[in-house]
Amino acid sequence: MTEKPPVHDVSDDHLEVGEPREWAAGVPGVLHSMEPAIKQLGLARTVKLMTSLNQKDGFDCMSCAWPDPAHRKVAEFCENGAKAVTWEATPVLVPSSFWAEHSIDDLLDKSEYWLGMQGRLSKPVYKPADSEHYEEVSWERAFEVIGEKLNSLASPDDASFYTSGRTSNEAAFAYQLFVRAFGTNNLPDCSNMCHESTGTAMSEVVGIGKSTIAYDDFEKADLIIVMGQNPGTNHPRMLTALEDAKRNGAKIVAVNPLPEAGLRRYKNPQRVAGVLGRGTEMADQFVQIRLGGDMALLQAVSKRVLAAEAAAPGTVLDHDFIDEYCGGFDAFAEHIAAVDDDEVLLATGLSLAEIDELADRYIHSERVIITWAMGITQHRKAVDTIKEILNLLLLRGNIGRPGAGASPIRGHSNVQGDRTMGIWEQMSDTFLDALRDEFHFEPPRKHGVDALDGIKAMRDGDIKFWMGLGGNLVAAISDTQLAEKAMRGTEMTVQVSTKLNRSHAVVGAEALILPTMGRTEIDIQKAGPQFVSVEDTVCSVHGSHGQVPPVAADLLSEVAIVARLARATLADRVPVDWQSFEDDYDVIRDHISRVVPGFERYSERVRSRDGFVLPNGPRDSRTFTTASGRAEITVNHLEHVERPEGRLLLQTLRSHDQYNTTIYSLNDRYRGIKKGREVVFVNPADLADLGLVDGQRVDVITDWPDDVERALRGYRAVAYPTARGCAAAYFPEANVLVPLDSAALGSNTPVSKAVLVSVVASSD
Repeated sequence: MTEKPPVHDVSDDHLEVGEPREWAAGVPGVLHSMEPAIKQLGLARTVKLMTSLNQKDGFDCMSCAWPDPAHRKVAEFCENGAKAVTWEATPVLVPSSFWAEHSIDDLLDKSEYWLGMQGRLSKPVYKPADSEHYEEVSWERAFEVIGEKLNSLASPDDASFYTSGRTSNEAAFAYQLFVRAFGTNNLPDCSNMCHESTGTAMSEVVGIGKSTIAYDDFEKADLIIVMGQNPGTNHPRMLTALEDAKRNGAKIVAVNPLPEAGLRRYKNPQRVAGVLGRGTEMADQFVQIRLGGDMALLQAVSKRVLAAEAAAPGTVLDHDFIDEYCGGFDAFAEHIAAVDDDEVLLATGLSLAEIDELADRYIHSERVIITWAMGITQHRKAVDTIKEILNLLLLRGNIGRPGAGASPIRGHSNVQGDRTMGIWEQMSDTFLDALRDEFHFEPPRKHGVDALDGIKAMRDGDIKFWMGLGGNLVAAISDTQLAEKAMRGTEMTVQVSTKLNRSHAVVGAEALILPTMGRTEIDIQKAGPQFVSVEDTVCSVHGSHGQVPPVAADLLSEVAIVARLARATLADRVPVDWQSFEDDYDVIRDHISRVVPGFERYSERVRSRDGFVLPNGPRDSRTFTTASGRAEITVNHLEHVERPEGRLLLQTLRSHDQYNTTIYSLNDRYRGIKKGREVVFVNPADLADLGLVDGQRVDVITDWPDDVERALRGYRAVAYPTARGCAAAYFPEANVLVPLDSAALGSNTPVSKAVLVSVVASSD
């Protein structure tokens, strides 16, 4: 029997803290995957969905963007993928009576967990300006209200249109087309808050903001350096790729402030050794770096690479590659030679021996992959840090050959595809020209606002209408109190969602929620059954086919919602046949094939069971579409984060039982946390220095030069083996600590991984 939604909210009253795990997955991973699924979905629905998840004729997982191997296992999913499917595919519906029973203020008092557990949204709802309650409305009325508001704005730039990385290629392309036909480039997306730093750095250095490797490069690598990443929780299927690499002789180095279970030992539940034995030892070297020290570490390693070349000329650097494909080497070499090891040690918290060991591994490895995620991208100097990753790879020609390359690991299933489809406030003139030629209207050319600047524009009264195609922006973005106040200042908010979240309680004067189908559900339109497509983290595009009937008859697909909204708003202002978009998604794909390079014969090629791989100049042919036509080895000036005495550097992170802002439970078993989330992880020696003890209630207060108080109060201090001087707390709750003006240089990504804080005995 399906579990009923909770009536009462959860709390940390029964929080338990145990020892962190030394290994990931194993039989517990299977149990934690399947028990909730069977309880929530029933056995038959669970079997149907899980055996279709990430299969060639099935549906793509709606959580992370990890690629699928060429040869799929029967169970080609991870624990958190199973949780995501269970979350979306639940047959529990939010009842019609819910809206009268719960005001906006009541919803504000609820946790993310409670909101999500109320079930699937099935009917459009509208909150009028003079009411504190949502009420059910027809689809026609919902689109009419939105269209009237949009057409009443003084300028199209008074509106902002956000996108979640869950959105399919087809829906994303239709959405950006509608927004640009309406007249604005205000198209922020979740990538602004995560891998924007990656795209900025890589585009400048190698001419593309995407991974330069293929999936099978992992098994060909000699060395894999995993930086600022916790694959055991955030991309669990990556552990299998790393295990395969280890079995082929690769060495793995983990660079992170916290020791994470998945990079210590992996018990693969699909192998006998993973079930009955110890599993696979993962990281051969754990580099426990201080927050903000990655750039200094990379420069120190590059310095040692150059020194090794000087000691044995012609044996370390790939001179042929550098001479033929790269620019900027001489200036870089001069700059790196002057790197001060004492400054590096201060910035990293490491010893010279640890740095020398890593450098030696790199120098003596023929094929090297460096992977990274939010632990690299969410720093003030994130863009320069990623440039240093690329510098290190370029020195030995580790771009554009098997088993080597740069591998940013995207965090949401189609966040990369959405950008390819035009979801960006700064799309190139080449893209906009192609859009103009295909649809016979002139798209706006002025760049729009990203996620952070969009919140500032709301705060300043410049954004009056906000729409989200999926996502949970007010929870995901930094400076929670300021962001919520800004969102409440808008005249209308519209959100396309499958389930409730906090953003549905932090709304404009008028607010609408438009319920939509999920990836698991069969989508039938006038032309028959439809499918959508996505792009994974290594540029592979493939179809996703729903497997079960929608949980409610009134649900519309994301494509249908966008098409109907466009008709209600634009009428015949632009010559686009929106009805044909809704009727047959091949029509959208045919347009994409003529607008977006690499998508030629899209409708045909995506029907291949393996999909297709997009062109990638650095990977395929060592072609670099930079301003110079060469890969740019860059000079970046070191800046480490100062930490005054009595302060700590705090990072936000996920628990194991959450995905982005979605909270599946209050447990984080790999870190020893159960039945709670209000904890701050601090090194035991730092607790002692601060006059605190494990288990004590503390306040965490941001140190930032303004008069705004940003604090988490009454949190439990957890003695944890994080790097000295560093602390950690769960996202999204800890976003309240991250100032809106604290952003990465060049990418405007929130600096969520090096927040200067005081941790003091609680005043409560």
